[in-house]
Amino acid sequence: MANSHILLGAATVPGQLVVRRIGLADLKDALAKGIDDFYAMPTHAIFLCAIYPVIGLVLARLAFGYSILPLIYPLASGFALVGPFAGLGLYELSRRREAGMPVSARHSFDVLHSSSIGAIAALGLVLLMIFAIWIDIAYNIYIANFGYAPPASLTQFAHDVLTTPAGWTLIVVGNGVGLLFAALVLTIGVVSFPLLVDRDVGAAVALLTSIQAVIKNPLTMAVWGLIVAVLLVIGSLPFFLGLTVVLPVLGHSTWHLYRKVVEADASPRPQLRPRAQERRYAADFPVALLPWRK
Repeated sequence: MANSHILLGAATVPGQLVVRRIGLADLKDALAKGIDDFYAMPTHAIFLCAIYPVIGLVLARLAFGYSILPLIYPLASGFALVGPFAGLGLYELSRRREAGMPVSARHSFDVLHSSSIGAIAALGLVLLMIFAIWIDIAYNIYIANFGYAPPASLTQFAHDVLTTPAGWTLIVVGNGVGLLFAALVLTIGVVSFPLLVDRDVGAAVALLTSIQAVIKNPLTMAVWGLIVAVLLVIGSLPFFLGLTVVLPVLGHSTWHLYRKVVEADASPRPQLRPRAQERRYAADFPVALLPWRK
């Protein structure tokens, strides 16, 4: 029974969600609304998203030591592969603000108590597996061109990658394979996670709806993927610090993109499990000190 709920959600018979056709003007509007959300809720959005690059770099450093250098670029580009899952709290904040509901930092954790959490965790695990496979393949592409010896220095690494035939092969093949992974994640994750935050439809329905959204809007979704990639590259410089702004803007914008693509219907809303007592989160601290502008 639990497995059925994870796959199909709360509805007895899965409904047919209506997927709209959208254009480039809709992408522009979604980005504008995402920026507006970030402007209205800046402090806790930065707090939530700043931890992702930090955790990624720390784990990578522990796992690979100084040989991490060849994986800096795959790790940076890999943020796009887990981004749909990492933005869960931001989707909830945008949903509440759009509905005119009270918004605070602790509301970003409501998804943990949602009846959709099983489906969200299942799809999140899929993205994490894709991310791990990408890192492994990227590392093996590097080994195939440069062997197992770690780079002697940053300067030598840059010289080898940018000025040698092996380096050019690494760039072309690595980016080509990375593009395939990005297209896969875009297809299965562009609206599935916001949909699960908004509706208790199950992992299978959310996945199929996301695939349908890409099939129905191939050019528009390709442009959206390009926008995400460019912003992530910009946000990764210097030292990933820009991601503290880029990630929340993209997270909020993804919610508004979902609202444009998937038509609202009577699908059941996720139910929040009752909490034993109201908890205070550390993320509330800076928000409580500063008045919101909106």
